[in-house]
Amino acid sequence: MSAVLYLARHGETEWNAVGKLQGRTDIPLNEIGRAQARALATRLLGSRIASVTTSDLTRAAETGAIVADAMGITARRVDPDLRERSFGIFEGLTRDECATRYPEEWRAWVDHTITPAGAELREVAVARMTRALARIASPSQGEVSLVISHGGAMRLLLLEWLGVPVAPIANGTVYRVEITKDGFAAALWE
Repeated sequence: MSAVLYLARHGETEWNAVGKLQGRTDIPLNEIGRAQARALATRLLGSRIASVTTSDLTRAAETGAIVADAMGITARRVDPDLRERSFGIFEGLTRDECATRYPEEWRAWVDHTITPAGAELREVAVARMTRALARIASPSQGEVSLVISHGGAMRLLLLEWLGVPVAPIANGTVYRVEITKDGFAAALWE
């Protein structure tokens, strides 16, 4: 038996709009983000989703509430393990600001050779996301779930599963994930 879940990135925030790395900073959705959440609900109609689980950060929780309300889903949960990865010294900065203020660290981060000071390690983020998804969608349950999380954490998880780099994930993007006793399989859902 297998379980299916849809793994989606939250809607846009003001920091997304200006290119700031949010990490664990709790930024709410902007109006575009709320519209993206409504559009996500429309796209997911007919997908047999029985529950919605979100990160505890406002942008994910608000996205999940909008989708659940629009789809009439009453089973809702919050899981802190779905949070975004902390970006340490880069959090709250644009990529240009990171490159200007921390040129060596930024270059090494882009080349995947270091984790910046104060940031969550890749392995830790992947392990907590994997634990959360295993709790949410057990193959024995057979339930279809929607999970609202964050772009950075999702990219790390998908890199782990797919074994290839994943392009930045746009707000509202959805991956369909199948969970079996043997592991996870994921593909972009359109």
